[in-house]
Amino acid sequence: MGEAIVVGVTDAAVSRRAVDWAAQRAAERRQPLELLAIVGGATGAVGEGAIVEAALAEAQARAEAEASRIAAGGLEVRTRVERGNPVSRLLDASEGAALLVIGSDYRGPGSKAARGAHGLRIAAGARCPVVVVPDFDIEGRSGVVVGVDGSPVGEKAVAFAAAEADRLREPLIAVSVWTPLEVPRNMGVYPVEYLENLAKLTEESLSISLAGLRSQYPDLEIVPRVERGYPSQILGELAADARLAVVGSHGRGALARFLLGSISQEVLARLATVTAVVR
Repeated sequence: MGEAIVVGVTDAAVSRRAVDWAAQRAAERRQPLELLAIVGGATGAVGEGAIVEAALAEAQARAEAEASRIAAGGLEVRTRVERGNPVSRLLDASEGAALLVIGSDYRGPGSKAARGAHGLRIAAGARCPVVVVPDFDIEGRSGVVVGVDGSPVGEKAVAFAAAEADRLREPLIAVSVWTPLEVPRNMGVYPVEYLENLAKLTEESLSISLAGLRSQYPDLEIVPRVERGYPSQILGELAADARLAVVGSHGRGALARFLLGSISQEVLARLATVTAVVR
């Protein structure tokens, strides 16, 4: 994994939130920051050249203005402007990056879906963790929420979340959710023993996933949570009060690089806070 944090810069209002989030992390981690603006939509039509050149100049000016705005305290900031498909260019930029940061126009409950197909493709296909910054203020929130499921990708999500919680000096809220199997209506209620065993197994799996964190981060407050319900709903509820949420990407099969698991996709579809997707 490389050391630079790459953030996509656009003319959308949320772009400034994404740049600010990335700049703060870069400064605290002493990482270089790259502001990447992309001009897309060119078709090669006659007379298009002048329009493209003007768009490139505008994008360059925007990136440089943002770089000037955040340059402070020795933060290393560089700008880059490219032509092409924004999704493809951002995915290319994720190769060798430490982190890719993008903005979302989602503004909370009642707003449209947080990310369309393009945003989901970026989160799914990037070669590094992707952070999606929604278009609302999270000032005053506390904690880093991470979904824990015991999978290899889930372990990477836990490691990422623990490092971020330690950096932010925030508690790590590690959540494992268990969901009973659907049963025919004529079965009535679930057997008590079955529910108790599910909860116990989930608690044991969570303990295993968190083992070693206390020695690695002795000052980190770790709050384990075992909940019954549907994972994306539980994560969304807890993330609504958190500074950061972290989920793992669980794509499968030959196209796994460009797929998100259903839970991570549902979390991104209704962003509750700044959200990181770890592959």
